[in-house]
Amino acid sequence: MSIKEDLIKKLKDKNATIAILGLGYVGLPLAVVFGEAGFHVTGVDPDLRKVDSLKKGESYIPDVKSEAVAKLVKSGHFTATTDFAILKEMDAVSICVPTPLRQTGDPDMSFIISATEELGKYMHKGMVVVLESTTYPGTTREVLLPKLGLEHDLKVGEDWFLAFSPERVDPGREDYTTINTPKVVGGITEACGEVASAWYEGAIKTVHRVSTAEAAEMSKLLENTFRMINIGLVNELAIMCQRLGVDVWEVIDAAASKPFGFMKFTPGPGLGGHCIPIDPLYLSWKMKSFNYNARFIELASEINTNMPRYVVSRILEAMNDRNMLLKGSKVLVLGAAYKPDIDDVRESPAMDVIGLLKNKGAQVEYHDPYIPHIHHEYDGWQMDSVKDLMKSVKEADAVVIITNHKNYDYKAIIESAKFVFDSRNATGKLGKYHEKVERL
Repeated sequence: MSIKEDLIKKLKDKNATIAILGLGYVGLPLAVVFGEAGFHVTGVDPDLRKVDSLKKGESYIPDVKSEAVAKLVKSGHFTATTDFAILKEMDAVSICVPTPLRQTGDPDMSFIISATEELGKYMHKGMVVVLESTTYPGTTREVLLPKLGLEHDLKVGEDWFLAFSPERVDPGREDYTTINTPKVVGGITEACGEVASAWYEGAIKTVHRVSTAEAAEMSKLLENTFRMINIGLVNELAIMCQRLGVDVWEVIDAAASKPFGFMKFTPGPGLGGHCIPIDPLYLSWKMKSFNYNARFIELASEINTNMPRYVVSRILEAMNDRNMLLKGSKVLVLGAAYKPDIDDVRESPAMDVIGLLKNKGAQVEYHDPYIPHIHHEYDGWQMDSVKDLMKSVKEADAVVIITNHKNYDYKAIIESAKFVFDSRNATGKLGKYHEKVERL
């Protein structure tokens, strides 16, 4: 029996030992899915606090219930450690580490490189490695392959197997989660794709195999570039509609009544999250090495990046129309998360809006039921969520809705506030004709 055949048999029999590198929003849900499918999973993360929590059966990810973690820990199907040496005993390894952008807009590959170097110390024959971290096309072949295979005289596709499978995590979503969201898998070789697919098919309901790792990497960037560009389109539409005196929300709802040829996107104060604001720029950065300018991406990025500034300019104009000055005014920002009903502030436009309001001289507070404290890493400021929401609403000169959490009582907020700027159409029909409300 060949190395490939032996590994596939171990994966199908669920006798293979599995490691997940990185236990964040992607890695922990994946570890739980593999554990619940019957695999023995070891999560590896340098953050001792995360590891200690998981050993106690406590989850720090809202999408993963502590009960599920505790059950897997008790049954022996999941454990966590900070010790990368455990990798020498593993048959299958998934890399799920962050891939942010630097302030200059270049990809920050440090987490992938660090994880790869640690894994490289313990590489052996009969191992399959899958990169899940979103990155530019070519990363799996150009970065991981040399460090994991070539430096250890292991022949990929025969001695070991390497593939890319893009994560598709949407925090807070309940209809599509890790287990039932189709998984794209692309190998460095045909055999690599075959082994990686056999592994993921043991836990994920649908596996969509593509011919190469580059095709899998590109598919992820297409998904998020599609969203980024269409959000940029409706954000520009909002600006145009405001100048034309047309209700952009009414226009979008009307267009969405068409049952074909249209997909509804809505404008907002800017892009947020771990994917949409970042992933397309990985592709744009990569294409520069081919002397190609990704014009759609660059234009959409320019529009979306400027939305927080546009929102603040609209707030200033609306307050002027009401004989109020922004400078010195008390402004309450509702919502710090990048999307409703989650505790994730990664790339949230709330950070930029708050910073711009502070720079205009406003006295800014915020409230978010999911985020008790925020810290702006680049500018250095930090704030705590106000404790008494309605008291702060009444005291504020302006209430700015950035994140449309469902548990806000928008009717009560409008009644108590002096002025509301709604960047998400959270107030809906109630705010459309209300004299206190200005909508994006």
